[in-house]
Amino acid sequence: MDDGVTIDRARAEDVAAIVAMLQLTSDASREDAHRFYERLGYTASHVGFKKRTG
Repeated sequence: MDDGVTIDRARAEDVAAIVAMLQLTSDASREDAHRFYERLGYTASHVGFKKRTG
């Protein structure tokens, strides 16, 4: 099954359950994935930070 179809199906099921927003994360290096999500109507909205502790 195509990832776009899977995401669209999940979105439709969530909307049917009265979900107000879908949010996903993607590594900053995955530029192709970001374009893919943008084509599905998602918008980039956050920057994340990590710090290894060990």
